[in-house]
Amino acid sequence: MLSILSALTLLGLSCASDLTPPIEVTGNKFFFSNNGSQFYMKGIAYQQDTSNSTTGDNFIDPLANVEACRRDFPYLEELHTNVIRVYAIDVDADHDECMQLLEEAGIYVIADLSEPGDSIITTDPAWDVHLYDRYTSVIDELQQYDNVLGFFAGNEVITNRSNTDAAPFVKAAIRDMKAYMEDQGYRQIPIGYSANDDALTRISSANYFACGDSDVRADFYGYNIYSWCGRSSFTTSGYDDRTEDFRNLSVPLFFSEYGCNEVQPRLFTEVQALYGENMTDVWSGGIVYMYFEEENNYGLVTIEPDGDVSTYSDFNYLRSELATISPSLATQSEVSATATELECPPTGNNWRASTDLPPTPNKEVCECLQNTLACVVADDVEPEDYADIFNYVCSRIECGDIGTDAEIGEYGPYSFCDAKEKLSFVLNLYYEDQNGASSACDFDGSASIVSTTAVSSCVSILQSASTVGTAPSSSRTATGSGSSGTGSGSGSSADATSTESDDAAFIHKPKSGSELLMAAFFVTFVTSGFTYTLL
Repeated sequence: MLSILSALTLLGLSCASDLTPPIEVTGNKFFFSNNGSQFYMKGIAYQQDTSNSTTGDNFIDPLANVEACRRDFPYLEELHTNVIRVYAIDVDADHDECMQLLEEAGIYVIADLSEPGDSIITTDPAWDVHLYDRYTSVIDELQQYDNVLGFFAGNEVITNRSNTDAAPFVKAAIRDMKAYMEDQGYRQIPIGYSANDDALTRISSANYFACGDSDVRADFYGYNIYSWCGRSSFTTSGYDDRTEDFRNLSVPLFFSEYGCNEVQPRLFTEVQALYGENMTDVWSGGIVYMYFEEENNYGLVTIEPDGDVSTYSDFNYLRSELATISPSLATQSEVSATATELECPPTGNNWRASTDLPPTPNKEVCECLQNTLACVVADDVEPEDYADIFNYVCSRIECGDIGTDAEIGEYGPYSFCDAKEKLSFVLNLYYEDQNGASSACDFDGSASIVSTTAVSSCVSILQSASTVGTAPSSSRTATGSGSSGTGSGSGSSADATSTESDDAAFIHKPKSGSELLMAAFFVTFVTSGFTYTLL
């Protein structure tokens, strides 16, 4: 039998859950799952700057500090908050009590799946096994709470027209996290993207993430905008143009950050426009940046040395504005009947991102690949030194099997492996291209010859991987993520372009992915036969 305390605890959890039923997406709007009424975000970004960390970690998990949650959440309630955005969580921490306090306050969480150092990087985009593990671990931890509204697969990854080819990596993350939640039997928590306000890419970016089948497209689209400063207006701020830009977007749209601080104090007069009749047909509210005062001067409160909370006048202005809004409410049935789908944007000068997405990262493939290699990078080589080796090797052999070209949608079958595995792969190609000469696996001590250890299951695993995607040709360069990107997508990019050297024309083509399969089969056959003989 349950103890009285346990029974009361379960009852408390049940009642709290009634306050925050899961939020659903229908058409371009959010709805409460229990009664079908429309949901508008009245949000606050809630996470201290990483520079304030005193624990030695690279960020502070705002949902793991119970004392801070008890201190701050009454102030969030006073602001009429119903959503907080958190930018990074510690997946090994306990979040039960803070999430329970949020439920009791009727507040939902929208969380970024990345963390500092583990994200899809603008200049060196990758969707690899390391990021896949990070993203799924966040979902594993937060899916248990009904008041998790959604996840961001990326934040301002695409910043201008020069890096739109990062978009397929973010969209691949959305696709794979949707599939992961389904495979695990989790609630299908909405997942989307948070974009910056760039004039040349804003419309194409929104359409790109909103287009496609339901298992691929984003469930919502966040927009970071700071154009309403001081006593501005619907037209002066450009809110009128942005509303027209996105009028036909087929998924929920909201301000994932807003609150210009060029005029102090912030009056938040934009709140009346955002939740008014000119915008509510297109927008689903927004998230003010931010709760804590930091060096960037966007805070609504400051935490005093003694731990007390002091509010700024911005806090009072926002509270007053949010207290007076009464947005119109749509019905779920009406929105469902009129829901439409978008065509994906064509490529052009300002948007170059293929709708063919990178393959799903598969750790087994990378482990099997590693076990087929006779020449590998030495363990004492620092990751920051990988780029120089990549540059040298990939100027002499074809490195397409680890490369990516997201503009045209070509991805090598091993492009999602980590940097060390990919470097070992190309070192081995070079070693085999030089007919297995021991001097071809040295690189001033950066590589060494090892025994291959492939097992029988690796044959089918590598065969399956070799049929996924198309390796970029030598005439189109692999991006940094395909050559030297680290697990987080950060680090120095190697220019893996094939360049002609004086002797390049005399170097025959190294073994391809299919030839590696034969090598794996041979190793398995020999190993199995030798074992049989011993027996």
